[in-house]
Amino acid sequence: MRVLVATDAWRPQVNGVVRSLEQMIAAAPGLGITARTLTPEGFHQVGLPSYPDIRLALATRRALAARIADFAPDHVHIATEGPIGWLTRAACLAEKRPFTTSYHTRFPQYVAARWPIPESWSYRLLRRFHGPAAAVMVSTGTVEEELRQHGFENLVRWGRGVDLSLFHPRSQSLLDLPRPIFLYVGRVAVEKNVEAFLSLTLPGSKVVVGDGPARADLARAFPEARFLGLKEGEELAGIYASSDVFVFPSLTDTFGIVLLEAAASGLPVAAFPVQGPRDVFAGSGAAVLDEDLRRAAMQALRVPRAACLELAARHSWAASAAQFYGHIRRVAREAGYLPREAEGSTAAVTAFASGRGGEGRGLPRRLTA
Repeated sequence: MRVLVATDAWRPQVNGVVRSLEQMIAAAPGLGITARTLTPEGFHQVGLPSYPDIRLALATRRALAARIADFAPDHVHIATEGPIGWLTRAACLAEKRPFTTSYHTRFPQYVAARWPIPESWSYRLLRRFHGPAAAVMVSTGTVEEELRQHGFENLVRWGRGVDLSLFHPRSQSLLDLPRPIFLYVGRVAVEKNVEAFLSLTLPGSKVVVGDGPARADLARAFPEARFLGLKEGEELAGIYASSDVFVFPSLTDTFGIVLLEAAASGLPVAAFPVQGPRDVFAGSGAAVLDEDLRRAAMQALRVPRAACLELAARHSWAASAAQFYGHIRRVAREAGYLPREAEGSTAAVTAFASGRGGEGRGLPRRLTA
């Protein structure tokens, strides 16, 4: 089966969306899938207003349709609501081709944090974008319920994972700083609420890993914090394992892969009691969620690291990929794009494909704009 994943978010961006999609592409061969990405690469690009590091493709529908035809996919998945996403959606509708989408980002809240645009306007636009999809993949039950309340349909679950071979406790520390070390990893932007972390009065050291449009201003405002910039791979994993508490100040994330990376590193988490942290850590004992973020950070110092490792062990990218491609296979089969003998070629797909919001019922074919 050939699957095309259309996304506006791709390298050199480093974020949860890119990491998730990279893992799906890497896992595809083991599930009997030939997967390819359709990204801004190869198109003229412009920087996103207020966030120039995010590049938007200046593509035409004809050029994009030609790329789709060149790959000749059995199924198209649209991961983002940017120019690539909208043009791919238009091409699929013109060809009456069923497609799936995914909802990664609480876009209405992000937009409202930057510009005076009502959330209701953004939700209206998103309903239009996702409405024709045969299935809309969401990461957690909280996100699913929120979108249902805003009129979204055809919602199915697609969980996330963590690379346990990379993120794990380590015996040597990479950080020679006063302890305890409180760490933040992620985009340094207004919607991530990083200032709430940096404003806390905490002992020891505060470390920020990541880049973004707010970094320079925050570095000037909080000179005592250590801003290490963008880190990846072994160096990033070593920084997680060298810290004492992971502080997650975001109020808007749908999931937060960094939460699982921290837990896999044996790092307890301090966060606000909002969706994302609530969904990831429910009943695990691996995090402290409190409206008082300083209190959460201090109490997290007493969280046993074994609880963090136990939580992380329950999340694998293999299960995530089986769930992702399981939804795609079902949609493709019901649309007549996938021969029945190809269904279930990997037992893992069948095992993990069902999720609340899609289990046990057919997915309607809606191909209207």
